[in-house]
Amino acid sequence: MPGLDDLYSQIPVADIASRLGAPEGEVNQAIQTLVPTLLGGIQHNVASADIDSSSLESAIATEGGSGLLDGGVNVDQVDTGQGEQLISRIFGGNDTNQVASALSGSSAGGGDLIKKLLPILIPIVLAYLGKQAAGGSTQAGASGGGLGDVLGSILGGASGGSGGGDNPLGSILGNVLGGKQGGAIGDILGGLLGGKK
Repeated sequence: MPGLDDLYSQIPVADIASRLGAPEGEVNQAIQTLVPTLLGGIQHNVASADIDSSSLESAIATEGGSGLLDGGVNVDQVDTGQGEQLISRIFGGNDTNQVASALSGSSAGGGDLIKKLLPILIPIVLAYLGKQAAGGSTQAGASGGGLGDVLGSILGGASGGSGGGDNPLGSILGNVLGGKQGGAIGDILGGLLGGKK
């Protein structure tokens, strides 16, 4: 069953930290915040009637079949140029610099680290979603329903939490996806996606 822990296990934190020359703990903390934010942005695109998500769904299917996750992710195989284009597509035309600037100061860390992480993380996240959606597509029918089900499963499992009081995922996801007032990341995502706060 797809879930955040399973997705996190696909992300080579130590390799990414080494490539970026950043402390592993800082990179891991940023990843723990950015991945749910990325998933929230993707879910918003897929669920919104005002957004044509067909190109995003196509990118997810392509990444899912790319083999990026097969045998563990090799960070050198991640296409960060494509990652930057995907970030812009997911966050309403905002580029990586704008998204990183909006997210800096949140628990994701500083803007420079976020700006470097986003184009690395998004292809991994999309490849994971694509593999999960393809695995369930025989039962799901339409790709939007299958992808929506996968996102719901991942994000639904995260909001239940795994016991840690220090884990902000439940409140982040609640603010990002549940439309609650307040919450810096929810407000940021709303601004980036052009939605209501």
